[in-house]
Amino acid sequence: MKIIALIMTVFVAISHYGFMVLEMFYWNHPVGQKIFGLTPEFAEASAPLAANQGLYNGFLATGLIWGLLSKQTNVKMFFLGCVVVAGIYGGFTAKASIFYTQALPAVIALILVMLVSRKST
Repeated sequence: MKIIALIMTVFVAISHYGFMVLEMFYWNHPVGQKIFGLTPEFAEASAPLAANQGLYNGFLATGLIWGLLSKQTNVKMFFLGCVVVAGIYGGFTAKASIFYTQALPAVIALILVMLVSRKST
């Protein structure tokens, strides 16, 4: 189960680096507009906000990598919890699919990390 927890946590981190790249560099590009379902006008107007959002996704991903490299369970749980909260909030306020793409994988990873942590103590 430890390896599955590791894989899920890495998956969440890589996903958030991907969101960061999309939001910071491809929001106002045909690729980003297609992925996010944006009109060119809306993408242009909201690009600075998306870049800021992308930066936060990068911070979340980096926090998860820090937790993985330092092997600090509390750091992993904190950042996975942040992803869960952000994904739930985004799912309710922006687009329901955010829950499935961000919150759900983080919930699974968090549960696995907690289970592995319990077995270690």
